[in-house]
Amino acid sequence: MTHVRRRISKAVIPAAGLGTRFLPATKATPKEMLPVVDKPAIQYVVEEAVAAGLTDVLMVTGRNKRPLEDHFDRNYELEEALTRRGDESRLARVQESSDLATMHYVRQRDPRGLGHAVLCAQPHVGEEPFAVLLGDDLIDPRDPLLTRMIEVQERFGGSVIALMEVDPDHIHLYGCAAVQPIASPMADGGDDVVRVTDLVEKPAAADAPSSYAVIGRYVLDAGIFDVLKQTPPGRGGEIQLTDALRDLAQQGAHGGPVHGVLFHGRRYDTGDRGDYLRAIVRLACEREDLGPDFRSWLRRYVTEDMQE
Repeated sequence: MTHVRRRISKAVIPAAGLGTRFLPATKATPKEMLPVVDKPAIQYVVEEAVAAGLTDVLMVTGRNKRPLEDHFDRNYELEEALTRRGDESRLARVQESSDLATMHYVRQRDPRGLGHAVLCAQPHVGEEPFAVLLGDDLIDPRDPLLTRMIEVQERFGGSVIALMEVDPDHIHLYGCAAVQPIASPMADGGDDVVRVTDLVEKPAAADAPSSYAVIGRYVLDAGIFDVLKQTPPGRGGEIQLTDALRDLAQQGAHGGPVHGVLFHGRRYDTGDRGDYLRAIVRLACEREDLGPDFRSWLRRYVTEDMQE
């Protein structure tokens, strides 16, 4: 009997982190709600999932994350006030987030790592392949990385991770992949796909198997859940998703193989304060409504004010 792969429709977004790098701003505000220009960072991530055809979104949350649910819910009082004023533009922007997708929430009771957060999604995901999007990584909508990853998963099965080449001096900040070319690179329409043979979580530069870093996009076979249940705590005393994917890559068990998509597009890291500020500047400069005036001010600031 021919095996029919299911179309991916579910996205999982882990959002239980404390956001300590942004204290005191995140003392009472979830880091995912910090604005990037005029939208919270988490909305960009949900919009990316929807653009890739994923209409069912599960957020794995923790304590003090209620603002996430409120943001993607209706705000009838605000909508009514804007309607009375005839402010259709702002009304549409308010309603946009609540109309994006079917949203679900589950709480990660203990902060036991990304692997554990993904495991919390099992009752909702079931036996279907699914996507995982980390909120600290924003992918420019002009670079449809997730769509490409879904295509690769449908072509090869198993699990797919996003890889980006980084400076070897920075590889210790990421999971790192050992890769090899696939047997027939043209079979999937491009040379951006590799076979992952090993994964190491945040290795020292001397121990890194390559300069390919794992960035925050995954398309996973549901077999990952069985592996995660057997994965002991790793680096930092947490259950690492990287460790479970390594087992799949090396053993080829149910849930494998593991392929990587090499990403050369625009990525904004909002988990680092400096990169967060750079992301805001870049995105603001490219906005039609903000860009022209903002770029003019920025040029004056750099060429004149910074020299004073």
